Amino acid sequence: MGAVKTKRMPRAVREQQMLDAAVRTFGQRGYMAASMDEIAELAGVSKPLVYLYLNSKEDLFTACIRREAAALTAAVRAGVRRELPADRQLWEGLGAFFAHTSLNPDGWSVLHLQARTHGEPFASEAAAMRAEIVAFVTQLILAAAREAHRDPDFPESDVVGLAEALVGAAEALADWANATPGVTARQAAATLMNFAWSGLGNLMDGQPWTPPDAAHEASG
Repeated sequence: MGAVKTKRMPRAVREQQMLDAAVRTFGQRGYMAASMDEIAELAGVSKPLVYLYLNSKEDLFTACIRREAAALTAAVRAGVRRELPADRQLWEGLGAFFAHTSLNPDGWSVLHLQARTHGEPFASEAAAMRAEIVAFVTQLILAAAREAHRDPDFPESDVVGLAEALVGAAEALADWANATPGVTARQAAATLMNFAWSGLGNLMDGQPWTPPDAAHEASG
């Protein structure tokens, strides 16, 4: 009897195996310190096969960024039910964001720490993901503001800065939560919700904070 042949693993499955190993290695060791030998060993394949599938270390890292970015944005979008009130939508979006970054700390490290600090083309890939999330959050806040003010023409320019600030705060808080033992995704989401919603709630009620008049400050 001849030798039994093992079933060949489909290319797509093998490639995901390599990306899993690469995300773990890049996320924990950093882009510069990570080696293709380590990644190949962790994936259970030869180094030439990694190069055959993904061409170079730069291309492999870019593929990791794109995969992790797509997964994060999909998680945030899927976490929001648009039929809910504005505060619940924001709460669910934050919950989905922190749940994903908590469950995928290496992927978050690749996106937020590694991609941004090693120049192009990596920084542009991370910036594109961030822009997509900011645009999504902007639309959430804008829809809530238009509903609260009963004004379908409430200007987007009045809320886009809030979305930028909220996303920036979420990014910083995700780093803190992942580095702080005992902090859950729900706790991180609640922290940011308490920080942000009082200001957003005032905006919805038509009572935004405004700086004091410069002349009044000078006279004081």
